[in-house]
Amino acid sequence: MTMLHPDHGPRQLPLDLGHEPSHAEDDFLVGAGNAMAHARILAWPHWPDGVTLLIGPTASGKSHLARIFCERSQAVVVTPASIALIASESGQEAMLVEDVDRLDYDEHHLFHLLNQAMRGSRTLLLTAREEVAHWPLRTDDVRSRVRRAAVFRLEVSDDIELSQMFVKLFGDRQIKVDPKVIGYVVPRMERSSEEAATLVELMDKLALAKGSAITRTIASEALALRQQAHGLDRQQDWDAETDE
Repeated sequence: MTMLHPDHGPRQLPLDLGHEPSHAEDDFLVGAGNAMAHARILAWPHWPDGVTLLIGPTASGKSHLARIFCERSQAVVVTPASIALIASESGQEAMLVEDVDRLDYDEHHLFHLLNQAMRGSRTLLLTAREEVAHWPLRTDDVRSRVRRAAVFRLEVSDDIELSQMFVKLFGDRQIKVDPKVIGYVVPRMERSSEEAATLVELMDKLALAKGSAITRTIASEALALRQQAHGLDRQQDWDAETDE
């Protein structure tokens, strides 16, 4: 949507049409922090072992790699509701279990899926945010098998990767942003993929509310709001620690 501005000519306005991130293989941004995980997914079906675990924070690219894996392997997507049925079958399809550390998967059935993959009858991709030591597992058998999985971590390692992530996140929302705005935000933000995703959403909302493109002024306002939020979080943590 374009409007005429008396001082600056045509101005591109973001449309709040809803958005779905692109999970196409060609749209995955490969950098130092995710290259090994990306190479692992592209190596399927020639994995030397049956179970692969991707670990990374929100918006680090785990879901994108999972979709690429599904596209390549035609994997069965396992959910907490379907895991019992899938574990009871002796299929040969590849399997995907996402957010295994946060969703309440039945451990008895998860154990069977891990065994199937480790015996070589099918391949299994797991994704998680936390390291295995922090998973709320109740059974040692499941924990021991997960620890034997090949682990690949996704990290945002430098300014270039963060800048690429901003381009991708804005692109998913069909928003074009001046690279100078991204260059302004990256050195001033908390260094994490979660923060990048939060800032993109916040800048989009601010621009929509103002009927404006995403400018350096809006980026500055979003950074200030995030700094304020971080300050409140730290104050709450401090109050909790000192509360008697």
